[in-house]
Amino acid sequence: MFLIYQILLTILILISPLIIILRIFKKKEDKKRFLEKFCLSSIKKRGGGNLIWFHGSSVGEIMSIIPLVQHYERRNTIKNILITSSTLSSSKIIKKFNFKKTIHQFYPIDHIFLTNKFIEFWKPNLAIFIDSEIWPTMFKTLHNKQIPLLLLNARITKKSFAKWNKFKKYSISIFRKISNAYPQNKESEIYLKKLNVKKIKFLGNLKFIDSNYDKYNKINKDLNIQFKKYKTWIAASTHSGEEIICAKVHIELKKKNKNLITIIIPRHVDRVNEIISDLKKLNLKITTHSSKVKNLKNIDIYIVDTFGESKKFYKMAATVFLGKSLTFKGGQNPLEAVRYGAKILHGPYVDNFKDIYRLLKSLKASNSIRNTKEIVTNISFQKNKKIGNKIKKKGRIILKRTINEIDKFINNEDKKTKILGL
Repeated sequence: MFLIYQILLTILILISPLIIILRIFKKKEDKKRFLEKFCLSSIKKRGGGNLIWFHGSSVGEIMSIIPLVQHYERRNTIKNILITSSTLSSSKIIKKFNFKKTIHQFYPIDHIFLTNKFIEFWKPNLAIFIDSEIWPTMFKTLHNKQIPLLLLNARITKKSFAKWNKFKKYSISIFRKISNAYPQNKESEIYLKKLNVKKIKFLGNLKFIDSNYDKYNKINKDLNIQFKKYKTWIAASTHSGEEIICAKVHIELKKKNKNLITIIIPRHVDRVNEIISDLKKLNLKITTHSSKVKNLKNIDIYIVDTFGESKKFYKMAATVFLGKSLTFKGGQNPLEAVRYGAKILHGPYVDNFKDIYRLLKSLKASNSIRNTKEIVTNISFQKNKKIGNKIKKKGRIILKRTINEIDKFINNEDKKTKILGL
């Protein structure tokens, strides 16, 4: 099975120039740094001393580890931190933090030649993979090099387990290479056990931790003054079809609230032109965040068309509709908005975050909706900061537990280094 996997990856590498060109054209790939995916690093030399490596697929996974990165940035014993991800949007988010000893690279293709080259260059003391990032070749390489591998905030769904279980013997050989797994929910814990992960410990979901992103998320003072003149609600992480529904909600709400602005934050900003074209058919006046408009008079829809800006707007609105939930796509993480006291509205399809939504429902902080009428009925313009404080407290407890677990491996690696005299 491993050989077949490598053959398929070899074919992928051969046709990758065409894929890369297409992705650059769609603005989904960095014109220069895409070479990092082939282990042609933009960094000429790795810094001396020990190195912790975090890997997450995209924005959501990377944001969940930012508090951990901030913690280890302050630790003198940690000399280097490497973050890898696969998407352009996540690389832009990391850049905003101006970390001193943290380097970002794009994750390499999971080919045996490239994974070996990657590990030889970076020589991590500890590898921490986030969520459902399971990469057979990299796991094998780390195991062969005797580098501890943690699967943090591990997520294995019923659907993904079924796929792994089709090749049970091969899958078990991959999952056994994980030193410790920390599931984000009980469902994942059950499936990790079935996949024969050696050590499993439940710490809680990293998504509850506040990313401490506030100083990078202060809305322009003049724009804030403008927004305070209006009632606002937010439709965030929207996908195709959901923006039209939210625009129709705006039309209904405006019958009773003349000074209303609907803020739309699409999940993929490359869709903005398509969204504007669709909404103009409803005779709505639209502006974008990047246009830096100074006066919001007569504006109906304000589209946030820039990366990593959600939190700025969550601070303002009392109600946030979370997209990817009115279609069969699994939903998006609502906790960032809840931390600011926002009421959450979501469609019926939230399987990716069902434990979180179950908690929010018990706290009366969210409502499930199915159509325009139900969104209109459930929108509130008053925040609930008590709920936000409960979520923040839970996050602080999970952060402390997680740091304690990671420290066990860091301290163990430090002992090994001293024994070897390195």
